[in-house]
Formats: sequence, C-alpha cells, structure tokens
Amino acid sequence: MADYYRVLGVEPTAGQEEIKRAFRRLARESHPDSNPGDPTAEARFRAAAEAYEVLSDPGKRARYDRGDTFDFPGDFSSMFGGAGMGSLDDLLRSVFGESGFFGSPGAGGEANRARGRDVRVSLDLDLEEAAFGAQRTVRFRSVVSCNSCSGTGARSDSDIRTCGTCDGAGRVQEARRSVFGTMMSVVACETCRGTGSLIENKCSDCAGAGAVRDVREETVDIPAGVEDGTSLHLGQKGEAGMRGASPGDLYVNLEVRPHELFTRRGSDLVHQIRIGIAAAALGTEVEIPLLEGDSEQVRIPPAVQPGEVIRLRGKGTGRLGRRGRGDLFVQVAVEVPRRLSRSEKESLRRYAADRGEQVSD
Repeated sequence: MADYYRVLGVEPTAGQEEIKRAFRRLARESHPDSNPGDPTAEARFRAAAEAYEVLSDPGKRARYDRGDTFDFPGDFSSMFGGAGMGSLDDLLRSVFGESGFFGSPGAGGEANRARGRDVRVSLDLDLEEAAFGAQRTVRFRSVVSCNSCSGTGARSDSDIRTCGTCDGAGRVQEARRSVFGTMMSVVACETCRGTGSLIENKCSDCAGAGAVRDVREETVDIPAGVEDGTSLHLGQKGEAGMRGASPGDLYVNLEVRPHELFTRRGSDLVHQIRIGIAAAALGTEVEIPLLEGDSEQVRIPPAVQPGEVIRLRGKGTGRLGRRGRGDLFVQVAVEVPRRLSRSEKESLRRYAADRGEQVSD
C-alpha cells in the first residue's frame, strides 16, 4: 500500500488543513488538463486523490495509521462512492469550493481578463538618501488605461454586450473522457476569450484593448535604512490591465552609489582617518565628518595603534523597519612620512637611541 503521507508530502502529524492544502496543490499540478501529453499525470492525480480520500476522513485515517489497507475500484469516477462523495467532481468541489477547479466562473469575466504586467525599474540613490529616507520620482514607459474609453475598449458603453456563450462568466464547463471516466473541468470561454463580454465597436485609440503605451511618473517613498539591491513593491502601479482588469505591480530596484568618505556595513558606517606617528603616540583631536553633513570633534587617545577603531554610537544609517540608527566606526591609520628633513631624521635617531631601537645610518 502506498505511503499516503509521502504522496501528499506531509508529516504523519499534519492537521486536516495542511492535508487539504497539500492535495489542492498536487491536484492542480498533476490534473490531466494541466499536463496535456503527459501520460503519467493521470496516475499522479489518482494517487493524490486516493491519499486525500483516506487522510481527509478521520475514521479512515485512524484505520490507515493502524495498518489497515484500502482497495479502490479501477473506475476512477466511482472510487469515492463509499465516502458518500458521489463523484470526482464532488471531491474537487469539496476542496476547491463552488468556484471550480481552475478558476472562478460567475465572476463576470474579471478573473479572466489579462491582468496588467508587472514593471521593474532601477533607481540610483546617494548613501544619504538610503540612510535617512527620501522621496523620489521614477519615470518609465508603460501601458496605461486608455483615456478615450476609460479602459473599456469600446467606443461607448452601449457597444458592450454580455457574451451569450458563457453568460458573462468568462468560463464554461467542459466534459472530458479519460481512463478514469468523465472528468469535468472549467476552461476559458473561446467566444469572448475569457472576458465575459463582447465589443460591437472598438475604441479607435486603443483598438479595443482598453490600454495604450505612454510615459508615466510615480512618486516613490524611500524608507530609511534601505540597502543596495533592495526592491520596493508598489502594488497596482504597474501596467494597466486589459479592458479594466487589475493593473500589475511596480518594483523599484534600488542601487546605492558608493560614498567617498564612508563604507557601509549594514546600518553601520566606517570612516578612516590618517594621523602621524607623533599624534598616534601622544594623542590628538580630529574633526570627523558625519553623513548628515555635520562634523564631530573626536579625541584620539595616546598610544593608539594602527587599525584601532573608535565607535561613535548612533551616527550610522537608519535601520530599515526599526527605530534608531547604527554606529559610526572611526578606523585609525598611522601614516609614516615618505620624506623627512634633516632635523626630523636627527630627532627620530635620538628617539630610536632612547628606545634602544636599531635604525639605518
């Protein structure tokens, strides 16, 4: 006997809702109508239906867990009679609801009109904009709703009539014979191409599509703390749909330009300063630039070592989706002069002698 849990891809501890979701997914993936020309689709679909028939019934599932076996008839269309479901069509309705297996008949064709395509654009940002947020405008070519017909695709409202084949549903039921018996499926209406309506006289500006191509602008709110590669999602700001269907979405891919003074690490910033040997040994004060444009006086302690880091809390970038800011790390680099005057060399030789260091003549 097949391992029904493995067939549905669930654990033996799975609840009824999880089992139902698993069968819903497998049924759509393996249904013969979804896999034309695939001779294994019917067998996969039957296996999933058998597994669901047993595991969805608490009594049968308990018997199966105890090791009982179940024999299903070879006629797929009648294999559910013992459960009182009556037919495969009843089983699918119990899982997918009255809206049908593949779609939503009776929705006036809206679900079958071509949804607008998603649009992706790129937007370059300065580090300051990414760190603290900004409002920017993106400009792009896109399909927009036709102004002449208000997106209907018709010359006037009187030029639109309900499709007589599907009564405006956009979908029709179709019977299909298979080795499992008669299987009912829902397909798009060929007469109206799934829109649920027919146009007598098309709009001259959009040729009945309800949309035209034009240049658009959209204002984008950049949240504080975004990073390079972040994609912002603006729902229903993409291309217009066909004849009033839902528009697509707009995705704005952010590209943050490198900064000449700061390196970013998440919500933290790194800034490198260079000081001389004497300043490193004796200590000093340095003016440190801040990303927001100000500066801050920072004390460098005596005997600071090359590569040592001084932390300025709350001086980094904003944190995406959270309050507060990251930190600014000031990295100290000790600069060794390439050229020395005679007096500088003599001073360093005296210093080396006092330290007991061996230097070149």
